[in-house]
Amino acid sequence: MSRLIQNYRKSIIPALQKEFSIKNIMAVPKVEKVVVNVGIGKITKDDKAVEKIVADLAKLTGQKPVFRKAKKSISSFKLREGMNVGLSVTLRGKRMYDFIDRLISIALPRSKDFRGIDTKNFDKNGNLNLGMKESSVFPEVTYETLKDIFSLEVTVVTTSMDKEKGMALLRLMGFPIKKM
Repeated sequence: MSRLIQNYRKSIIPALQKEFSIKNIMAVPKVEKVVVNVGIGKITKDDKAVEKIVADLAKLTGQKPVFRKAKKSISSFKLREGMNVGLSVTLRGKRMYDFIDRLISIALPRSKDFRGIDTKNFDKNGNLNLGMKESSVFPEVTYETLKDIFSLEVTVVTTSMDKEKGMALLRLMGFPIKKM
């Protein structure tokens, strides 16, 4: 069992129950899923680069990514409906907690000029949206593929229905969130 899951069960649930005076354990907010998205719009025609990004994203998440297709045709972007424009991975369960653990303890501290997560990155439902400019901050990305650096967007979806509970949950999990 992941150390993050054990920490959630032993210390985070009682802390959230006390802070928000929640009596039922099932009403305590938890992380539902993590969605990792990568845009490949510029390099769609380069099949080798796309294959490397798919392989690197599979290494990062432990799961094969799914291609996302364009919904509309836009001639100024040379985009046709149905073309592959992105990759997406939805993580749940053990893989989700392992990814969050690596994100908190390895990737965010290694990011350039990282001073903490701004509170503006949370939506009204307590979900966190992070944009990362480089995938090379993860240890799974090898230096041989460093030529094809890609940015990624990470969404941490919680079951909380307001911003304060979601921020409190993620702060207790170890996310470096700036004080308001």
